[in-house]
Amino acid sequence: MRGWGKVECNNAGMSDSTVLFAASRRRFLGVCSALGLGQTLLPGVLWGMTQVPAAKGGDGKAQELPKITPEMIDAAAVIAGISLTAEQKTMMLEGLTKQRDSVMTIRSMKLANSVPPAFVFDPVLPGMMLDTERKPVRMSAAPDVSKLASAGVSDVLAFASVRELAELVKTRKLTSVDLTKMYMERLKKYDPRLHFVITLTEERALKQASEVDAEIAAGRYRGPLHGIPWGAKDLLAVKGYRTTWGAAGFEEQQFDYDATVVQRLDAAGAVLVAKLTMGALAQGDLWFGARTRSPWNAKQGSSGSSAGSASAVSAGCVGFAIGTETLGSISSPSTRCGVTGLRPTFGFVPRTGAMALSWTMDKIGPICRSVEDCALVMSAIYGPDGQDRTVKNAAFNWDAEFDWKTLRVGYLKEEFDPPKLEANATPEQKRGHERQVYDLRYGVAALGTLKKMGVKLTAVAMPKGYHFGDLTPLLEAEAAAAFDELTTSGRDRLLTGQKSFDWPNQFRIARFYSAVDYVQAQRARMLAMEAMAKVFADVDVIVTPSGGAQLTATNLTGHPAVIVPNGMRGDDAPKPESEEDGARENVGGPGTPVSLTFLGGLYSDARVAALARAYQESTGFHLVHPKLG
Repeated sequence: MRGWGKVECNNAGMSDSTVLFAASRRRFLGVCSALGLGQTLLPGVLWGMTQVPAAKGGDGKAQELPKITPEMIDAAAVIAGISLTAEQKTMMLEGLTKQRDSVMTIRSMKLANSVPPAFVFDPVLPGMMLDTERKPVRMSAAPDVSKLASAGVSDVLAFASVRELAELVKTRKLTSVDLTKMYMERLKKYDPRLHFVITLTEERALKQASEVDAEIAAGRYRGPLHGIPWGAKDLLAVKGYRTTWGAAGFEEQQFDYDATVVQRLDAAGAVLVAKLTMGALAQGDLWFGARTRSPWNAKQGSSGSSAGSASAVSAGCVGFAIGTETLGSISSPSTRCGVTGLRPTFGFVPRTGAMALSWTMDKIGPICRSVEDCALVMSAIYGPDGQDRTVKNAAFNWDAEFDWKTLRVGYLKEEFDPPKLEANATPEQKRGHERQVYDLRYGVAALGTLKKMGVKLTAVAMPKGYHFGDLTPLLEAEAAAAFDELTTSGRDRLLTGQKSFDWPNQFRIARFYSAVDYVQAQRARMLAMEAMAKVFADVDVIVTPSGGAQLTATNLTGHPAVIVPNGMRGDDAPKPESEEDGARENVGGPGTPVSLTFLGGLYSDARVAALARAYQESTGFHLVHPKLG
């Protein structure tokens, strides 16, 4: 999730004081190093303690920041986990003050969310060769759509796959205008119950659909997405429409350009019908208007942050949708809503024109009703755009006839073993454990299905000792930087979520994470990348339940994932830990979907999708849809 743009100020001429601050900061870092403080978070902690939003005096001018004192350093040192002598604290005062002045100078530049940092994260390790030869898309054989054609505009048609819809449109058994009107009506009908729409793009959509039908009638067919209505997560800029990022305070925000992904889908002939909900600033399913709901149980949130994208696809209200993932935002709602998601390798799809949350972790990908649908969308949106510097010149060559039996397939054995319950577990933990035990049967059954398909499974394990969870402050630090002004201005109070796990509190905490510790975590991340590369040296694809340690690890290392429905919980399923409307603990229960994830090596997304599609075709779980009434 990244947009690119220009700094919202003119900084062509740096003042003498700015240059002096930079030099002072270098001297200060030298002092810290001499004192043995080079690898502590104290400077960041101290700066955070003194950075209260500038109050306005009676004359309307900003009041001066409080003077840094030895007592402040004492308090900051406790948070940083270090001890300092009186002499050391005295020696630090001048340097800390000048460092804070430098920070304030940079802050005065008011960097827009669209401005990326100068560094670029690269998940590719030395020696890895990328396949750069692009080949034509090879779709599956044309499906028999006679029943769909005879059914006309109906609920049956609403849940058809992109592959089926494409055949109907291509053969002119159905017009794009009729398809667009059908999905528009369904969006309006079910949004009051599921809350998955922020803005309908009706005028744009009907104009596009009419042009599409004229092109096809004239014999100009662009490909399988030509005429297919889709929905965009509302962090993708669309000219002429608001892009709210799901957050209060941004409700009327607009950009005068289209995101690269939007441009590419326009070029493919796809028809944008709606900008769909997302949790505020890409967190969860709570946005400024409501909580987006799961079509399987409207008392449960759809999860997020690609909340509306997954919910609308699941409810048969768009042909496909675009989501984004930083740490589970495609995987989790795809699981909760029983749809298929493709989280691409980091650096496969350009994020130009998309909201940035974490420059080193954000990824854009499709959410659809089938794996092949995801592959067809991915084929249209991937590849360099000359703006997002993280995007590699790597090929995504979809081949529906690829011989997936040639793949070496592993499974995370520990994730399929019975979960353990601590002796002193709380009642809530016991209920969670009961659900885990119940859900495990679906994972074990999946392994059995794969074996029947002729897949030889090899037990593999996640690398140990790399502390993947302890690397996630990287995300929070980058997110806090992306939304620095929200915290420093106090506008974070406008966001709907204000609990300890919500962004306002997380952004404040992140300000106490030092630059040194950020760099150290990135170094530890390199070790994790090397360890994951060793795992994928022995297998091509790994099968795993959709949660667990792998979710954090693979998002940090940039590996791709395909998430597919893996059945429905029966009437005997344990009830949710809470049945309160919209509660975070209201998860699972009878009649809700479970999922399975297929992981792969970097930029092997198409091969991973080939095996996931074969499994999907063998099980048919993706053909089960919610009954909305």
